[in-house]
Amino acid sequence: MRIDLNSDLGEGFGRWELGDDEALLSVVTSANVACGFHAGDPTIMRRVCRAAASRGVAIGAQVGYRDLAGFGRRFIEMPPETLADEIVYQIGALDTFARLAGARVTYVKPHGALYNAIVHHEEQAAAVVAAVQAYDPTLPVLGLPGSAWLRLASEAGLTTVAECFADRAYTPEGTLVPRGRPGAVLHDPVEVARRTVRMALGEPIEAVDGSLLVIRAKSICVHGDTPGTVALARAVRESLVAHGVTPAPFVERK
Repeated sequence: MRIDLNSDLGEGFGRWELGDDEALLSVVTSANVACGFHAGDPTIMRRVCRAAASRGVAIGAQVGYRDLAGFGRRFIEMPPETLADEIVYQIGALDTFARLAGARVTYVKPHGALYNAIVHHEEQAAAVVAAVQAYDPTLPVLGLPGSAWLRLASEAGLTTVAECFADRAYTPEGTLVPRGRPGAVLHDPVEVARRTVRMALGEPIEAVDGSLLVIRAKSICVHGDTPGTVALARAVRESLVAHGVTPAPFVERK
């Protein structure tokens, strides 16, 4: 059995550093690289693309709202045409640096508030779908199972990839517990690894209210900005391998 292990990388900006990209690139199989709108800058984007390409890690465009101050975690209402243009802009910028590194952007994953908004926000979900279609309709897209985003992407003919989260708590409905609530982010490497293996094998995990929830996914995300994330990611990878699950990209790196 194979499953992808992804992480959000390149999320610094200028002199501000966040996460350990180098260490995570030795663990994950896909890198969701920030494209400069919620985090990242040209130098960081080029550095992460070069490092990912040298390690055979797939490069994905981590697209988000134009919100550096809020790290892309604040919802922004905007015309769908504007949102689509901004998504195209971000994919294109990262793809340029990926090409300079001898690779390509091979998938798209929305970030933060945009990711959560398009679980239910049909108009914005459709705008992001339109952006991917316009840029490259062969690019797979990552998202939450059952989201409007993946449904509309599938209806438009895009390849959809459902993902689960190693370090986040779930509601009984299968959505992520908002970050502002207690227990939304998980930190214990042993517990995180145990839950992740269960998700990878299609076994139930506990939702935040104690009810059982089955999440079927082809990719597992470990957030790059979670405290202790390198230890979490290593624990997750080692536990998956120990249970016969091979971490591997869901798409071949171009």
